[in-house]
Amino acid sequence: MSAADNSQTLGSPDSRLTRRRPRWCNRRMAYVLAKTDPDGYSIDDLERDGVTTWDGVRNAQAIGVIRSMTVGDTVLIYHSMGQAAIVGVAEVVSDPRPDPNVAGSWTVDVRFVRRLPAPVTLREIKETGRFDDWSLIRQSRLSTMAVPEDVVTWLRERGVWVPSEEG
Repeated sequence: MSAADNSQTLGSPDSRLTRRRPRWCNRRMAYVLAKTDPDGYSIDDLERDGVTTWDGVRNAQAIGVIRSMTVGDTVLIYHSMGQAAIVGVAEVVSDPRPDPNVAGSWTVDVRFVRRLPAPVTLREIKETGRFDDWSLIRQSRLSTMAVPEDVVTWLRERGVWVPSEEG
């Protein structure tokens, strides 16, 4: 899908790309980390494409995270090979749906939001000693995971832009 396709409006054939959670909805914005091998699909590719389908996930726990995503949730993009760092921010722009290419898997569309000014490395995250229970530390092979609120707070304290429900 090209970046130009991201301009769909409600009521169009592909309105799932722009629906937003109503302001009155009591569900808090969720934060998710999605890992990608930059040799296969990088933040550069997401920025160029504008919107992409996050697919090919096989781990049951990661699939559960994708199934729980809602339009408007924030996705932290993590390069898993070489750099091992959070490198950008995306937004969920579709409801989850079964992955037509991987039996039992689910997929969701995400839209590029921005790159981080500087990558936040796994080493930096580990060195805090504050997030040893986070799946990123405990389950290094998990590709898609929830981001705890205390991690989001830590990123903001460091000056890393992470969207909030206030804007």
